[in-house]
Amino acid sequence: MGHESHAGHADHQAHAAPTGHADHQSHAHHTHHTGHAASSGHEGHHASGGTVSWAMAARATLHCLTGCAIGEILGMIIGTALGWGNMPTMVLAIVLAFFFGYALTLRGILSAGVDFKTAFKVALAADTLSIAVMEIIDNGVIALWPGAMDAHLDEPLFWIVLAIALAAAFVITTPVNKWMIGRGKGHAVVHQYHH
Repeated sequence: MGHESHAGHADHQAHAAPTGHADHQSHAHHTHHTGHAASSGHEGHHASGGTVSWAMAARATLHCLTGCAIGEILGMIIGTALGWGNMPTMVLAIVLAFFFGYALTLRGILSAGVDFKTAFKVALAADTLSIAVMEIIDNGVIALWPGAMDAHLDEPLFWIVLAIALAAAFVITTPVNKWMIGRGKGHAVVHQYHH
């Protein structure tokens, strides 16, 4: 009877041990799974090939648009003040748009402690296509809008058309930036220097 009781006790232990071990394995697996989920979420946020939100693309576009708007308005003010014709003024505005677009990106990268040569290459890679698309749309709207090219800085038409042109450039360039960031290009290159 005592022997049977002892055997029963052994069976109980044998039964308890694997269950406890299985629970432990399950717990370890759960921990590993949680860690993996957190890791992949973190990578997904920073990975250039991950899902790119429209908000991220819009911020990148707005960044370019700010530089473009500063450059264009300054170019038009200078061209008008010097009495230049439409074409030289537009060329100056485009050159300054690229200059200020790159300058804003450069400022951000240089503040991260990157040397100028590297920062300049990153700015070129990040902004060239974005600014080019923006300038084509922006200047296209101004060129095609009746009377816009001849409007002076003190006329409402000038500012209204400029605002519409910049808005159109923003709307059309945002999907371009979203596509580029999703491919690890454009502002995806810049983001790695901000962490």
